[in-house]
Amino acid sequence: MLQDELRPLVKSRQRVADHGEVFTPRWLVDDMLDLVKSETERIDSRFLEPACGSGNFLVPVLERKLKVVVARYGKSDFERRHYALFGLMCVYGIELLADNSVECRDNLARAFARMLHLGPNDDLLAAARAVLEVNIVQGDALAMTDGSGAPIVFPEWGYLGRGKYQRRDFRFDALTQRSAASGTLFDAFEEHEIFTPVHSYPPMTVDQIAMGSAA
Repeated sequence: MLQDELRPLVKSRQRVADHGEVFTPRWLVDDMLDLVKSETERIDSRFLEPACGSGNFLVPVLERKLKVVVARYGKSDFERRHYALFGLMCVYGIELLADNSVECRDNLARAFARMLHLGPNDDLLAAARAVLEVNIVQGDALAMTDGSGAPIVFPEWGYLGRGKYQRRDFRFDALTQRSAASGTLFDAFEEHEIFTPVHSYPPMTVDQIAMGSAA
């Protein structure tokens, strides 16, 4: 915790001038997350940070989710591992700067491994990194485009039970139109063709995700 408190709020003056990059201190992040405490403690609640930096908000969100997973499913290694991955699947971010997006993925993966006591060669950690590659996007949240200029696409993950996950991909611009109309991200998007997935995948296991079947 002390390391978090001492973390600098800026990387350089030039980055502040060019991009307005200032990191939020952990104590303030925790205070803000406490305002939506019940949501941060729901395994299936989805969080999107449109300027996620190196994960100052997303890492604490993931930690809160994983604490619930461990408390609820601690007696079953199978359920604990699979629901933990599902909790990670519900965390999303967009970051303008490429180095920050890489750091965000790494920080989330380290938090995931630390709280679940995973070794570096564990398939669950490999699956988590594969999920983070698609959930944490390097791009422009305002333009809704990724680093190549293409429309941002986010996966909607679902846990089907018995070790199987479902993935459907949706364009971010379509999702924001739907949420502005009636609710939350991924909410009731089937009402109109614009809210249909751009790609759907067959159910997959942790090993299949780890091997890149979801990429």
